[in-house]
Parts: sequence; C-alpha cells; structure tokens
Amino acid sequence: MDIANPTIVIIGIAICVFLLIATLALAGGLLGKQNKIAGKRLAKIKMRHGGNAALAAAQAKKNLFVKKEVSLLDNLVPKPEEMRRRLNKTGRDISFKKYVISSIVVGVVVTFSMVILSGLSFTPSLMVGIFGGLFLPHLYINRVIKKRLAKFTLQFPEAIDLIVRGLRAGLPVTESIAAVSREMQDPISTEFAMISDEIRLGKTMDEALWSTAKRLDTPDFKFFVISLAVQQETGGNLAETLTNLTDILRGRTKLKLKIRAMISEGKASAYIIGSLPFIMCGILSLMNPEYMFVMFTNPQGQIALLGAAIWMGIGVFILANMINFEV
Repeated sequence: MDIANPTIVIIGIAICVFLLIATLALAGGLLGKQNKIAGKRLAKIKMRHGGNAALAAAQAKKNLFVKKEVSLLDNLVPKPEEMRRRLNKTGRDISFKKYVISSIVVGVVVTFSMVILSGLSFTPSLMVGIFGGLFLPHLYINRVIKKRLAKFTLQFPEAIDLIVRGLRAGLPVTESIAAVSREMQDPISTEFAMISDEIRLGKTMDEALWSTAKRLDTPDFKFFVISLAVQQETGGNLAETLTNLTDILRGRTKLKLKIRAMISEGKASAYIIGSLPFIMCGILSLMNPEYMFVMFTNPQGQIALLGAAIWMGIGVFILANMINFEV
C-alpha cells in the first residue's frame, strides 16, 4: 500500500481529526453531566429555603458557581463577546482587534518557520501555523488570567481583613471597600477601585459587587458577595461574618496547596514521559542527522509525526483533566 498516496493521507488525517473531536466531545459531555448534578443540588437547596425569600434569593445567586454547559460546537466557534470578557480578565490593555492581529501574525511566523527551518512542505506547515496561531495566543491569555487570579486569591483574605478593620472602626462598607482600593496592590486595588467607581456612578453596592463577581469568575469573591448579600437581607454582625469567611478562604488555600503537593509526583512523571520523545529525537538528530531528517522530509515520516502529535495532544488533554481538581 502506497502510504504517500494523497487520498490515503487525507483519509488518515480525517480519522485523526475525528478521533480528536470525539475525545473532546466525550470530555465535554462528562463536564456537562457534572454541571447538571450541581444544578440539581442547588435547586434542592433553593426549595429547602422556599419559605425565606432572602435566603432563596441568595441561593439563586449561587448559580454563578455552576459553569454553563457548553457544547463542542460552542468551543470551536469563536465568540467575540466571550473573548472580550476573557481579555478584560487579564487586567491589561488587550483589545479584541489586537488579539486577532496577534493570532494572525503568530500563525504566519509559525508557518514560515516550519517551512524554512524544518523543511516541511507548505501544506503541513500551514496546518501547524493555523494551530499555532489559534493555540499560542490563547495559551498566553490563559496564563495571564490564571496568574492574575492566583495573585487576587492570595491577596483577597488580607483585603477582607482590611474591610473588617474598617467596619469595626465605624466606617460603612462602601468606605471600607474604597480603603481597600487605596491600600492594597494590584489586582485587588484595581478591582475594588472599579467597584467604588460604579457605586459613585449610581449603581447599588449589590449590583457593583455582582458585576465584578461575573467578570472575575472566582469562587472566593463570590463567597464574599453572597455573604454581603445575605447580611443585607437578614442583618447580623458583618465584621464577624467576614472574619469567618477569611478563615474559610485561608483553609481553602491550604487545601489547594496540599492537593498540589499530592499530585506533584504524578505531574512530574507526566512531564518526564511526555518529554522523552522530544529528548530522543534530539539525541538521534545529534548522533545521526540523516536518519532523523527523513522523518521531516519524507511524506510517510511527516504523516507519522502528525499522527504522533495528535495522539500526544489527546493524551495531554486527558491527563490535564484528570489532575484538575476544583476546591
């Protein structure tokens, strides 16, 4: 059988793409099932508090904790509004237009780099370039968002402590929030300054807080907003409530660190095993360049490399979801 036959090549690529999409769809279905279970649990809690309007309203707002079920098609089709929301979470001046231009530039650079450096023909290089143009900027944005949210989560208990000290000193909640924006560092100061600005522009404190909660989409801040919402409806000692909340948040942080320590060995093993093909490729290239060069110039070798890359991508995706724990 002639593996270099274009028809066979197209069929092979189609099969690999189909398997990749099927794997992603299966993972999306499992995530959707988990979200449905969480939604049912929240519905039961709301029914349990049906006689108390304040608690029912607070429980309704907890729906923000449940991620919306997203189909595979929604993940594949770009959404400008969703992308703008993600870019806003970075805290940087990155517009949607800049993101699109950057993706195109990265795709072009990767394509011509593959053609010039690896000797691949234009078609497979273009495929790699398209993948790079879509994936690399997305990876960068995710990295910036995670880094910023991690810093926010680390500083947040201290911000709540500052609010508690303001409340005990006799300041209203809005003034305590403004004090956080002045005393804390970014990103806490930036987010709380936006809350203060929205309140001064006429929004209620509840609206400003929930707007920030939707933008940040972090559980710790949602706990804080729900605590304030319930306290406004039911009354009570807000300073004591927030003090208890800081204890809970610090406990969650300790638990996350413990989980990270427990899975660090598995992650290290995955990194080592995943890097072995590239290490062996580099060693063989140094020992016998002509032997490895065939893999990049021969159509059969290019197909083998493409298939290996796809299957390694599937493996990395599955492993990443296996060690991703929500606390």
